[in-house]
Order: sequence, then C-alpha cells, then structure tokens
Amino acid sequence: MPADNSKEMDQISEELSLKKFKLIDEDKDFILMRKRRVGNILIHAVCLVIALGYFAPLLFVNVIYFTYSYLWASPHVLITTEKVDDEGNPLEFDSMDEVLNKATAIL
Repeated sequence: MPADNSKEMDQISEELSLKKFKLIDEDKDFILMRKRRVGNILIHAVCLVIALGYFAPLLFVNVIYFTYSYLWASPHVLITTEKVDDEGNPLEFDSMDEVLNKATAIL
C-alpha cells in the first residue's frame, strides 16, 4: 500500500492492526504486516462432523485445508513510501478494500 510519509504509514498500519494484522518488520521506508488465516470455521465444522460420524479420511482433508489457509493463504501487506523499484519501474499498489477482501477470502 502506498503512503506519502511516515505519519500516513503509521495511520495505515494502525487501521490494519484493528483488522487483526500483526506487525512483522518495520523500517523508516516500510512497514510489513501479516494476517494469519485459519480458513472458514463452517467448512472445518462440517468436515469434522462428517469425518467423526461417517468418513474418517475427511479429517485429513480438513487438516490440509487448515494448513493451506494458515501457511500459504495468509496475506502480507507492505506499506511503503517508495514509488519506484530499484530499476526505476513504478510500483503497483492494492487499495485498502482489495487488501481486506484478500484477508477475508474463503479460499
């Protein structure tokens, strides 16, 4: 996410902190945040009920879904004041709405 100055970076980071994003790293030019996802609770509950009652291998599918959500689908947000990369190419940024939609996606 782009920011014009460090004050705006702090403001964006506080707003994301309210949405359960955690600070990973911070420097004068950037703030890196992450939100851990565990998947959709309803999907977990349905899989567990079916696995415990009828089809035990579905429990394995539930563990795979949780692991995927927690390790690979957890979104990262980089808030920076820089507008170009090392080669001078302009950086592309997502809006706050796009970031929050990715953070609450089911898959």
